[in-house]
Amino acid sequence: MSLEVGSTAPSFTVKDTNGNTVNLSDFAGKTVILYFYPKDDTPGCTKEAQGFRDSYAEYQGKDMVVLGVSMDDEASHQAFTEKYGLPFQLLADTDGAITKAYDVEGAGYAKRVTYIIDSEGKISKVFNKVNTDTHAKDILAQVG
Repeated sequence: MSLEVGSTAPSFTVKDTNGNTVNLSDFAGKTVILYFYPKDDTPGCTKEAQGFRDSYAEYQGKDMVVLGVSMDDEASHQAFTEKYGLPFQLLADTDGAITKAYDVEGAGYAKRVTYIIDSEGKISKVFNKVNTDTHAKDILAQVG
């Protein structure tokens, strides 16, 4: 069961693809697309990431930040990012703290759920059903 629309998004501090510390509060004032996915470099997760990559300029043009979250480590995220030319940060939730806080834990992996967090840190939309081929465009159509 995902978090409710209107609730405050749980804060987090975690390392990104390059080992930089990332806090949700770093993005105050912006809309954050926080998408959870099960595993780097698997077919569905790759399609989803490529969709965000291909739509990234549109997200930036709307002052939206895209953050991908899985329980993979930084090295896995680095390889995934380099292989597919991903321009956005992937968060290494190796201890599952973010996955648990956002209630998307499933058998040792993050479930495929996306949260839209508004500029004030509130959850404004939840995508529990994701078509990996069209997800990035679907978000832009509904939120952008």
